[in-house]
Amino acid sequence: MNAVQTSTRRILRLGGGVIVVASTIAVVGTGPLARGVLAVSPTVILAAVTFTAVATLAATWRWRVVSAALGLPFTWAAGVAAYYRSQFLNSVLPGGVIGDVHRAYRQGRGAGTPIGAARTVATERIAGQVVQGVVTVVVLSVLGLTEPFIGFAWIAAAAFLVAVLATAVAAATERGRRFVRREWSLLRVTFGSARASASIVAASVVVVVAHSATFVVACLAVGVTASPRELVTLAVIALAAAALPLSIGGWGPREAASASAFALVGLGAGVGLAASTAFGVLTLISVAPGLVVVIVEWAAARAVAARTVARPTAMTHPADIRTEESLV
Repeated sequence: MNAVQTSTRRILRLGGGVIVVASTIAVVGTGPLARGVLAVSPTVILAAVTFTAVATLAATWRWRVVSAALGLPFTWAAGVAAYYRSQFLNSVLPGGVIGDVHRAYRQGRGAGTPIGAARTVATERIAGQVVQGVVTVVVLSVLGLTEPFIGFAWIAAAAFLVAVLATAVAAATERGRRFVRREWSLLRVTFGSARASASIVAASVVVVVAHSATFVVACLAVGVTASPRELVTLAVIALAAAALPLSIGGWGPREAASASAFALVGLGAGVGLAASTAFGVLTLISVAPGLVVVIVEWAAARAVAARTVARPTAMTHPADIRTEESLV
């Protein structure tokens, strides 16, 4: 994919997100937005930060399992810092995936294999989305709700069709067949172990539950009076919509889906937009540690650059220079 196509896709995603948000606000009004922002309190923030920390640890666990299976292990500390940074960038930049792209780039640069790192990040993210979809279907089935399946069924069918067509096109050439065989063998390596597969599924379920809990906290913060059954239903629907890559830092489909879902259960579209707004604000606050990581890494890079510039002019013994380089 060339630069023009990439830019076009980003513009379409951004434009689509803007249209969805603007259309929702045009129908519901701006009042729910203010209600959602004003509902955020220290107690609510503490709960959201806690749930987000749990989700981040679980997502890091999933990433570590996939990376270890593909021969790119890393420490817990490095993984948690990278995942917070990734979530923060996803929350403030259009598209909702730039943080993941940057995470893959940093991992690939450190491990010396950009393609391998991109594969690990893509695999763990897709695995998480698949598990989230399954959890959504299971929850709605248990609750006896079938109407939302229509939209999910169309999305799932479209995604499956695209995957089949892409595989068929790739398999049309010898090079493509080698690519498909290689990717399939790597997937078998990643998910061939029962322990690894169970870990990936368990971590993904924890992520979904933690994010759903944060949405429920947002609902309670704006004064939603609903049964636990309704709150869980609304949470999984909103999170499923948020997973769509048509957003502005997470905003867009989530607000539209929340407004529609709340209206369907009789709570009002405005309440749904308020809850989704509160959730968005809480999410942004909860991933703020990622901003700290960005600042620390930027400062460290500046310090290394300053030492590199100053080094040629310094009257330093060669042995001291080698020692300094080893620390850098």
